[in-house]
Amino acid sequence: MIKRENNPDFLNSFLDYSITILNKSPNSVKEYNYDLNMFLSFIKMHFNMTDETDLKNVKIDDLTINTIKKITLDDIHAFLSYMIREFHSKATTRARKISSIRIFFNYLSRKAKLIEINPAQDLETPKLDKRLPKYLSLDDSKKLLDAASNEDNRNYQRDYAITTLFLNCGMRLSELVGINLKDIDFNEYKLNVIGKGNKERTIYLNKACMRAISDYLEVRPKEGIKHDNKHSEKALFLSERRTRISNRTVEAIIEKQLKIAGLDYRKYSVHKLRHTAATLMYQYGQVDIRALQELLGHESISTTEIYTHVSNDQVRNAVESNPLANI
Repeated sequence: MIKRENNPDFLNSFLDYSITILNKSPNSVKEYNYDLNMFLSFIKMHFNMTDETDLKNVKIDDLTINTIKKITLDDIHAFLSYMIREFHSKATTRARKISSIRIFFNYLSRKAKLIEINPAQDLETPKLDKRLPKYLSLDDSKKLLDAASNEDNRNYQRDYAITTLFLNCGMRLSELVGINLKDIDFNEYKLNVIGKGNKERTIYLNKACMRAISDYLEVRPKEGIKHDNKHSEKALFLSERRTRISNRTVEAIIEKQLKIAGLDYRKYSVHKLRHTAATLMYQYGQVDIRALQELLGHESISTTEIYTHVSNDQVRNAVESNPLANI
């Protein structure tokens, strides 16, 4: 739920615009709200409009558009510097906040026409470090699946299906949690998910996924399912309270399985299972990069290219293949 009761009117108008015109997902709008609340709270402190020194305690509902008109590029840079100094924010975190600020000021200047000058027009995105994605090896992936199928866990059919979908399909956490029963086509072996930017895409399911889903559906509760604002009665995966399973519950399930499998749960997360699926498909399945882009729901091919990294074994084999190796 997006908390907006303590927002100034112009911020709520921007959030409405993001939902209705930009067609942003609830998660994206929630991130905009969070980022801009943090930014505007800093602005009140930066402009000496409050005695508070903690961002969490700064109220922004009294901010007017006249204050927004005074913001310059230097003030935005001061906010980013504050993020590094006080929160040790990484470049990726600052890049997201810059994106939120840039879209916000673009709306105020070009769409709502509430300000004449856009201070974020020349705002640059910090250079991001290019790091190889962390992922489980094939053997470790099998260990995780073995841990998920442990019958000592009374929800093992559900948890095994969740892990199988992550490792085989590379879907995002929000996509898995959002799956409804009607989204699955048992005849065509496929399902539809809602990804980033509220975009729908088709994911084709292999036999392992179909078998895991079918096994879970045999034991999925049929009575006492809550009818709530999350449409739990339509959900594929249910919690023990018979509501749509939450992001945090899924994260806890994967964390527990990693521990049982003897893997470092602090190193690997749900998102690392997405990396794992993509890497295994590319390395072992010789999947075309364009097909992988479509499967993962990446808007840009450059995002998918992080999975074209080569393994240490491939590097070793390349050296061993040198014709001078045995001289």
